[in-house]
Amino acid sequence: MMRTGAEPTVDAIRADLFRVPTATGARERPESDGTLTWNATGVLVVRLTAGGATGLGYAYTSPAALAVVEHTLWEAVRGRDPLDTRGAYRAMARAVRNAGWAGVAAGAISALDIALHDLAARMLDVSLTGLLGGGRMSVPAYGSGGFTDYSDDELAEQLGSWAAAGLRAVKMKIGSRPAQDLHRVQVAREAIGDGTELFVDANGAYQRKQALAQAERFAAEGVTWFEEPVSSDDREGLRLLRDRVPAPIRIAVGEYAYTPADFRDLLRDGAVDVLQADATRCGITGFGVAAALSRAFGVPLSAHTAPALHASVCAAYDEVLNIEYFHDHVRIEGLFFDGGPFLVDGDLVPDPTARGHGLLLKEPDAEPYRTGRFVAGGGGSG
Repeated sequence: MMRTGAEPTVDAIRADLFRVPTATGARERPESDGTLTWNATGVLVVRLTAGGATGLGYAYTSPAALAVVEHTLWEAVRGRDPLDTRGAYRAMARAVRNAGWAGVAAGAISALDIALHDLAARMLDVSLTGLLGGGRMSVPAYGSGGFTDYSDDELAEQLGSWAAAGLRAVKMKIGSRPAQDLHRVQVAREAIGDGTELFVDANGAYQRKQALAQAERFAAEGVTWFEEPVSSDDREGLRLLRDRVPAPIRIAVGEYAYTPADFRDLLRDGAVDVLQADATRCGITGFGVAAALSRAFGVPLSAHTAPALHASVCAAYDEVLNIEYFHDHVRIEGLFFDGGPFLVDGDLVPDPTARGHGLLLKEPDAEPYRTGRFVAGGGGSG
């Protein structure tokens, strides 16, 4: 709702766009999964102000998202009650009706929605977890990387280091070269030992029967999680695989769920054993919808990537099984932000004393990667 009295309203914005090249230590080259190769990650960081307080949000998204913020979404949130996060979320969804919600617009909406939640928590002098009504002290994390362009030695070193650090599960990419996937899974299993769960992610690279055959081979190596074995749009195929893959393999899908209806459809059609949600794609508001639907359908929820943010969000929801400790985002969030969660005994632990999510942009460190900016209102800096 709009405020009409002396109460503070959202009065300024600063949105910065960054491009961070891929890197793993001294190794700098494109990274690959089953269906995509990339050489950089786009990051949209938004700061909103109201009543002298500033909230920060971010999303991993296309450079086009900055234009959506500037030309469409800023007017939808300007002058709004900063505590009315759901109202702002609905207003932004209406504003992109003709442009389309999913994809680029969803990333822009999510960055603003996260900033609004952080702003509301800071104004109320509570943590983001507290604002959302939860109080878990920590959430299990799983290491995620193992890109398909890695050599056997690189794969073993990365996944083995996570297992040695206490992460109880690790995930690797498959699908670029299906004939080699079983060998790579065997390399990974040898590196992590028998005491660590092994997850695989095809990013929709397989066909249905191909995925079923691979699942039977992977089960013999102790794989317990098969993410996007086929396209997330093929809910019938996902249901088929969910019914037929050998136990204890679980089918996990949802990273491309942008709207509440996307989560509903995956659950209604029985397409998942584990529902995934990404607050940098569906917003914190959408993540809460996914959690409620997960509870209603009796299906656990997993947070996709962005661990620095998701530690605070997921601590509010008992439905959350784990958080993806994704290699690229761990590196970027460590570079860009102060105030992130701690990794303790395989769990992500947010600072319970922080206001909001506690993240602060390290301006000097981020500046070399900045490619665009939009500022409006009373300054928008924080």
